[in-house]
Amino acid sequence: MASTPSISEIRRDRFARRRPADLSELEGPAHGSVSLPLHLAWSSLTEFDLDQPRLRMSCYRIVLAEGMHEDLVRYLNRDLLTSMWPVLRTLISRDIREVWESAFTELRPSAQTAA
Repeated sequence: MASTPSISEIRRDRFARRRPADLSELEGPAHGSVSLPLHLAWSSLTEFDLDQPRLRMSCYRIVLAEGMHEDLVRYLNRDLLTSMWPVLRTLISRDIREVWESAFTELRPSAQTAA
């Protein structure tokens, strides 16, 4: 008899299905203002100035947690994500962090210290 998956396993599976196959798919803006739709930013601010570090971090946290595949590739930028990852990884859930770091070697802590 198969065991019931844990909440964490269910969440990881959900985040893995949404995640892009490659970081190069992340073609979101690197600068300027971003307006997130309500299905992403349903409980707070919807406008984010990517040139302000705190707002950029908030935007990325929301998109990683709430975004579907289309949202991830539309709003996240590969270069910003990789540069922000050492701090961002501490602000997102363990499930999101593990899904992204298991898929992309450049996001793993060992890759960040080697760079």
